[in-house]
Amino acid sequence: ENSLTPSICPTRLIGSERVYSFALPIYFCSSMTKQLLIKLLLFSLITTDVVEGTRKTYGVYDNNNNVKLFVFGDSYVDTGNFLNSSSYKHPYGITFPGKPTGRFSDGRVLTDYIASFLKIKTPTPYSFRNSSTLQYGINFAHGGTGVFQTLINGPNMTLQIDSLEKLIKQNVYTKQDLKSSIALVSASGNDYIAFISNRSITEIKSFTTSLINQISLNVQRIHSLGINKIAIGLLEPIGCMPPITQVTFHLTCVDLLNLVSENHNQVLLKNLLQLNQQLGKSVFVPLDLYNAFLSTIETMQKNRNDNSALMNPLEFCCKGECSKNSCGSVDDNGEKKYSLCEKPEVSFFWDKVHPSQNGWNAVYKQLQSSLGQLIDRN
Repeated sequence: ENSLTPSICPTRLIGSERVYSFALPIYFCSSMTKQLLIKLLLFSLITTDVVEGTRKTYGVYDNNNNVKLFVFGDSYVDTGNFLNSSSYKHPYGITFPGKPTGRFSDGRVLTDYIASFLKIKTPTPYSFRNSSTLQYGINFAHGGTGVFQTLINGPNMTLQIDSLEKLIKQNVYTKQDLKSSIALVSASGNDYIAFISNRSITEIKSFTTSLINQISLNVQRIHSLGINKIAIGLLEPIGCMPPITQVTFHLTCVDLLNLVSENHNQVLLKNLLQLNQQLGKSVFVPLDLYNAFLSTIETMQKNRNDNSALMNPLEFCCKGECSKNSCGSVDDNGEKKYSLCEKPEVSFFWDKVHPSQNGWNAVYKQLQSSLGQLIDRN
């Protein structure tokens, strides 16, 4: 996907097993080599890889439900805004709805499950606002983007909030619409990728502070527009991403990188608590993606110990052939340059950074107690 991505092409075969040239455990590296390796691995997570499809829904809906969902963030919650990306290429969407619809998964993503929890249909992607109903809200999230500008040329969170503000000024949504609405915010991973690819990892602590300060400003701005319940996703364990865990032969997550996520989440949780205390009510609701990911991966690993036929949750289902290809890649003749696992329905990761529908479903189940805080019991 870019010239800096480390090659993981097989160098030879032993029996039916591929032996990869890039498989040096991180603890064997010098400190300088280790830092470079971390940079390369994080940089390899970047996806620059969209055809309009139907946006079907999931769950039991309440036609009298006035709740609307407004979504901000990146590919974890994007349901179709990143046009001309891999999310609109086969085999994305093969589980749901059966063809690509702009979701970075084989099926449903976090947005779909939260909409289902709220008993509404998945909100329309902003890119299709002129051709679809807006009664369930709008999804402004765009794959590859972040809180700040990232390596993808797309609207960051500030610009996404600007788009909502424009719709409010155009009277597309009333004050009452917003008062009974919920916002979902999920971003930061791409910000760390962009930062580490250009800066020293030793500066990451100060970057985390500036990143979370901006997140705080963003969610306060969303609240100032009239939305009284805002769910904010914590940062996922980046040390568990398949391109990272290849250095442990996909046996364990890399704790060194998970510390980045842990520090980010601790600072963010502290900030959200302070904001809620200032308001005297629980407006900002954290969604613990970090522990939901880890718990799901741990459970799947234990199940695999009992049944070796199950898929390793630290490996991904849709793999590009060699580093220059990714899930959905084809050559000039249309021949696919990727492979699929046998059963996507038992995987955790669909591609190298995005959970499968099965993965998101498992994560969603662990978030339901937090999601309950979004519902106005009165």
